[in-house]
Amino acid sequence: MDLRLLNSFTTVVAVGTVSKAAAELMITQPALTRQIQQLERQLGFELFVRHKGRLELSAAGLKFVDAARTVLASAEAARSVADSLAAGRLARVRMAAPTTTLTDVLAPFLAELLTDDPLITVEEATYATAVTGLRSGVDLAVFTAPPPRFLHSRRVAVLPIWAYVHPGHPMASSGRVSVPELAAHRLIVLEGTARARQLLDESLVQHGVAAADLIECRNPQVAQALAAARRGVAVLSDDARFGLTGLPISTPQGALTLTLHAGWDPQHHAAGTLDDLARRLRAFCATRYGCQGDAPFAS
Repeated sequence: MDLRLLNSFTTVVAVGTVSKAAAELMITQPALTRQIQQLERQLGFELFVRHKGRLELSAAGLKFVDAARTVLASAEAARSVADSLAAGRLARVRMAAPTTTLTDVLAPFLAELLTDDPLITVEEATYATAVTGLRSGVDLAVFTAPPPRFLHSRRVAVLPIWAYVHPGHPMASSGRVSVPELAAHRLIVLEGTARARQLLDESLVQHGVAAADLIECRNPQVAQALAAARRGVAVLSDDARFGLTGLPISTPQGALTLTLHAGWDPQHHAAGTLDDLARRLRAFCATRYGCQGDAPFAS
């Protein structure tokens, strides 16, 4: 079906007369009339009828016009995608990230984007599902551990892992806490798949100590709520909530930190755009958290 003929038909419907539509399309009125007649021959039914000297949609034309508009809209969308592919840019970006990164880092980042930036949507993902997603429609993923080597990646932030305590807690005024000191308290932690939990566990092993008591939570906000209720010390990379005091966790190598990496398929048609987004995310994190993607958090 000829899109040009569909466009001529919907233009006549939109402006109301053949003469006005011809002027809109910048063709002669007889030429437009021939186009409508050609479309009617292709369809096998009349699109317009004359009623009291005026051109009106036929019953069939009235039913067909919505379908014609849908076809034209789909064609325009396909043309837009093709233009983006040819230019190596993206109108929409689909991202994947862990829950904490999504809420504390990416959501504030998206709020500062400009209207001419790509439209970015973000879905929650574990490390494994983010890697899988990059093979099935996800454009850019943020990881809390180094991405696989077959991806292009950029380190975007080095963030502290905090020991969160109630302001009335004995450690609240200490400024920081060591791993052995931390192990002596009841710890509120996330499940073992969370990167902050994994790094804490590794640090406990390196120091040769074990936590005196553990409360395991699935949700980081619930963990902070329990800390605010004086049920223990929440060990998380999340931003502070509930008026808690965050203490850096010191190790012989410096503060205990978590590194964020942005990763994408090197064969992606808009790899340059994705790299630019990763650079902008890094700059945002540097401003928001006072850290650089290529420098450790100051201990």
